[in-house]
Amino acid sequence: MRSQPIMHDSIVSKTTSYLSELECSGCGRKFTPDKVHTFCPDCQSPLLARYDLTSVGKHADRDAIRHRQNGLWRWHELLPVRDPQNFVFLGEGDTALLHLPHIGKELGLSNLYVKDESTNPTGSFKARGLAAAVSKAKELGIEKVIIPTAGNAGGAMAAYAARAKIKALIYMPKDTPRANIEESRIAGAEVVLVDGLISDAAGMAGEKARAEGWFDLSTFKEPYRVEGKKIMGYELAEAFNWSLPDVIIYPTGGGTGLVGMWKAFAELEALGWLSNTRRPRMVSVQAEGCAPVVKAFENGASFCDFWTNAHTLASGLRVPKSFADALILHDIRESQGTAVAVNDESILDAQRKLGRMEGIFAAPEGAATLAALEALLKRKWVQPDERIVLFNTGSGLKYLDQF
Repeated sequence: MRSQPIMHDSIVSKTTSYLSELECSGCGRKFTPDKVHTFCPDCQSPLLARYDLTSVGKHADRDAIRHRQNGLWRWHELLPVRDPQNFVFLGEGDTALLHLPHIGKELGLSNLYVKDESTNPTGSFKARGLAAAVSKAKELGIEKVIIPTAGNAGGAMAAYAARAKIKALIYMPKDTPRANIEESRIAGAEVVLVDGLISDAAGMAGEKARAEGWFDLSTFKEPYRVEGKKIMGYELAEAFNWSLPDVIIYPTGGGTGLVGMWKAFAELEALGWLSNTRRPRMVSVQAEGCAPVVKAFENGASFCDFWTNAHTLASGLRVPKSFADALILHDIRESQGTAVAVNDESILDAQRKLGRMEGIFAAPEGAATLAALEALLKRKWVQPDERIVLFNTGSGLKYLDQF
């Protein structure tokens, strides 16, 4: 049972992480994780955390982890924070993996699931990434953090920064859902509303960071948000008794979750913790009004072009270009996956279907995965007996001003 409340000192009583180095995902250059780093200064690629997996395999018991108390930090050996006193915890992780019997029956799928991230703190999967990033920032002595956001990442950063007693500054497009704006302000963050898209907010936040010494927590411009997100992959493997699904359908803006889970599957395989090492085919879902990954994938490109005039009601998908575009495309192709664009009408239809048939009020980004699944079924890209996991990345309650 893992139902007890978590206290920092009840998770672990000694050094917790087997983090060994940071590695550039582009050129392979190595960096020490005990200093503050952003991204590779040589090739401008994201840095990825690497662990001493041999020591993890010797000292961590896969099955014992199941019996630790709830939350992200029960996987502490494979997370980047060394001192448990620096864990910033608000209840993130261990979200439900729900079977979808009614939609599955309608679609002729016997093994359809949704990983429902809406129960995380601040109502979305962004809590996972910001928990890890803010905790590591605290450990490294960072005192003020800044982020550009389409919504949910800002609210999550504000909450974790408040808990860590770190100053927070957030740049958001003016049309960001009101819930995201207000939750950021209630947690004490300064919020600057920007005319334009997240790319415009990112430019302003980057300039502010360079001018005044704020640490930029933008997607993939620091190494640790992806570490929090990768735990979704560990939780999936555990839930399926240390095997993996056949297909994962994931909404992709910045791409931390997709890249993080693919990283988790590689770590699990290296540890020998999987009963079946066949990895899932990864499906990146974007909106037709902003689909740079889909376009690059279909064109056989290794990088994405900047998507002009980006528009979609799914604000988390309105990312004209991810900083980790090369990583996202690499991981989709390595998995033998694909990329799918869906229109806003199909997203709304899927959102209503999840609510009426399964009782799940999904965020538009999460509903987009069901719309993508229906498109893949028409192409016969998925098979009726395959184990398929959709990701609902947030609560629909945060988008009420769009109805």
